[in-house]
Amino acid sequence: MIPNSIRQYSLSNKVYMLICFLRTRIFYPSAKIIRFPFDIRNARFIRIGKNFSAGRFCRIEVIVQGPEEKTIKLFLGDNVRIGDFVHISALEKVEIGNNVGIGPKSLISDVNHGDFTEGHVYDIDCPYAKRSLFSKPVKIGDNVWIGELVSIVPGVTIGEGCVIGAMSNVVKSIPPYSMAVGNPAKVIKRYNFQTKCWEKVKNIP
Repeated sequence: MIPNSIRQYSLSNKVYMLICFLRTRIFYPSAKIIRFPFDIRNARFIRIGKNFSAGRFCRIEVIVQGPEEKTIKLFLGDNVRIGDFVHISALEKVEIGNNVGIGPKSLISDVNHGDFTEGHVYDIDCPYAKRSLFSKPVKIGDNVWIGELVSIVPGVTIGEGCVIGAMSNVVKSIPPYSMAVGNPAKVIKRYNFQTKCWEKVKNIP
């Protein structure tokens, strides 16, 4: 009996998936499956856990600023799954925990072309490509689900067990076991371990 996970594909897609599976076994033996094309830049600074799976046209990169760079800057835990067109970029440090799902077309980055902090002197006439890169670490805890088209910017921590709604722009850290949506993303629900239910947050600012 053919599993539903295989039956859903057309013949051409089955051939494509077989090719992807074989390429994954050769080039990324610890991964589950990577759908090509897959763009990984400066792989020596990236640590990917077991059973990683990725959709098509993903880009995972570390920005290297000098030959003295030696440390791992991008960490992906075990059983991480990312959808099509996901972009993850690290200059300083990006950590993604175990059992994390990331929806298609999402962006996770610890770096900007310039420091946009309020009160920081900023030269508006300087072309973006010539601005100094600014970074703050990003951390995503275990068992987090990130919906489609989500942006997570420098300095953000997303706690364990969170759910981030589709099309959210996460500009501030989200506490563990919270559900956040919107632009900018705000917590709308928290998980109650006694009732085992998500409960609405009252008086959302």
